[in-house]
Amino acid sequence: MDAQPDSRTDADTGTEAAVTALLDRLAAAWNAGDGAAYGAEFTADATYITYVGTLYTGAAEIGAAHQDLFGSFLKGTRLASETVDVRRTGPDTALLVTRGDVHKGARPGRLGKIQTYALVRGAAGEWKIAAFQNTGRRPLLEKLSFRAGPATRPAPRPAA
Repeated sequence: MDAQPDSRTDADTGTEAAVTALLDRLAAAWNAGDGAAYGAEFTADATYITYVGTLYTGAAEIGAAHQDLFGSFLKGTRLASETVDVRRTGPDTALLVTRGDVHKGARPGRLGKIQTYALVRGAAGEWKIAAFQNTGRRPLLEKLSFRAGPATRPAPRPAA
């Protein structure tokens, strides 16, 4: 089988490294229970839609809400994620799709949520999150949906 040439550009590779660093900072803030540091990874006017459908607007509100969550039922939790796709949409914009979950103790074997991030690069070159959407994955419903409409099944994705 012939190997496919890598069509990524240096800009794509640089974006992937910057996005990985951004996700690392986000996870470190979550794992430390630091709402202010978590919120600092978002733009001043960011939108954040939680797993339960709550909409937060702006880095300050996102950080404050998470600080309260870190002090209650999310206390001591850790953030786990795997990148599914990073795609440049312009010189200073990118889309990121991850699978992720929150856990205590060992990292979960199955990451049950899908997240979409809209990223923007600021004048100083730093990447920030402008929008975030978190959706729980429902494998049983997905399986039933694919059985009812086989053409709706997405194409297999290569491992990230």
